[in-house]
Amino acid sequence: MAEDLKYSYDLIVIGAGPAGEKASAQAAYYGKRVALIEKEISPGGAAVHTGTLPSKTLREACLYLTGHKSRDLYGVAVELSNDATLHKLTERRQAISHSEVNRMLNNIEYHKIDYITGKAYLQDDHTVVVETNGEKKYLTGEYILITTGSKPFRPNNIPFESTRVYDTDNILNIPVIPSSITILGGGVIGCEYACMFSSLGTKVTLIDVRETIMPFLDYEIIDRLITAMKNTGVLFYLGNGWDDVNVLNDGVTVKLKNGNIIKSDFILFAAGRSGNTDGLNLESVGIKITSRGTIEVDKDYRTSVNNIFAAGDVIGFPALASTSMEQGRVAACHAFNIQYKQVMSSVLPYGIYTIPEVSAVGETEESAKEKNIDYVVGRALYKKNARGMITGDLEGITKLLVDRTNRRVIGVHVIGERATELVHIGQSAMIMHATVDLFIDMVFNFPTLAESYKYAAYDCLQHMGL
Repeated sequence: MAEDLKYSYDLIVIGAGPAGEKASAQAAYYGKRVALIEKEISPGGAAVHTGTLPSKTLREACLYLTGHKSRDLYGVAVELSNDATLHKLTERRQAISHSEVNRMLNNIEYHKIDYITGKAYLQDDHTVVVETNGEKKYLTGEYILITTGSKPFRPNNIPFESTRVYDTDNILNIPVIPSSITILGGGVIGCEYACMFSSLGTKVTLIDVRETIMPFLDYEIIDRLITAMKNTGVLFYLGNGWDDVNVLNDGVTVKLKNGNIIKSDFILFAAGRSGNTDGLNLESVGIKITSRGTIEVDKDYRTSVNNIFAAGDVIGFPALASTSMEQGRVAACHAFNIQYKQVMSSVLPYGIYTIPEVSAVGETEESAKEKNIDYVVGRALYKKNARGMITGDLEGITKLLVDRTNRRVIGVHVIGERATELVHIGQSAMIMHATVDLFIDMVFNFPTLAESYKYAAYDCLQHMGL
């Protein structure tokens, strides 16, 4: 039957990370013939093998094994053994990654997707060449979707060849828990690792050329996070670029543009990522890429070539596993004009696994001011919440932004225990265009951190004079 068709597949997906898996399943669900190609031994990409899951597993191990959550509550002090390594701390990460790989493979099999291992590149706009063990296989597809993900940006002036210098993909291979580390880059990944290493007792110095960390967040939340990180010993050099990185026999130094020299045992370079587009032969078919190797797409995730789409980290910001999955689904639906998931939600949450957690969705105070929105703010502190007092998380806060003119919730910002879970309550309200009164009317379990929404809502109403 297939031999009578013009193309061997309806859709060829290159890259079996979060975007590729979900896109393949979406198309196959609607009866499309799909091939999913992955160059590595197992599917999952950075999310499963080097980034999202491994680093979050490390975070939980750090919190558990160091007694971080119990220190203030019970006065417990836990010391790790001198021979402790990140590998020992993250023994569970291999099991978790293995389980996720099996889930993905089962999903691929369930949807009858042809899973092919090998290095792929485009021969033309409908032909993909797959090289496996020196042999070439030629696949043709009506549509092609590129979901090859990203890799750490590696500037030439950073000596990555040194065993003292790491990027965000190989940092978990560091042989010992360092006594000191300098992190270049105050973005999401840099801040997450700064918190984890600091919780392990490492002296952490965080450097960023910007005046603040993660400037897309609400500034009040940033201030609270910086305060929490400083309390664990993180030293900040913000508004400082760096000139030279030099490896010594007993450490490594970073020379800042202001002349200061920072010395530590190791360096983690966490200043951005680049698209995995090398070797795909994109230019030959007319696909445009940026200087960072990311692919330019339109709102439907279509590239400059009509039948070729791209989704996930390979197209750049926001480069989150959650958004990548949805982008893949939407791209597949647009390719075949499936009237199911045609639009990516504009209400996208951020989940940042620092210590404490941070999560946000919607407008910040800064963006609301820029848009001239007449807004009010409501806050509920964890230290005044029964569950917050029980868990000892006294720094947390749930913050709501509400449009004064129609009482609708336009922004939710949470810092503290379970922030990445709690934010979805506010996200649901925003998607449904609900007013702040929803939280007043809701009955929350007691004691719960979720109940903080009700008291943040009451605070909003008070500021509205109601």
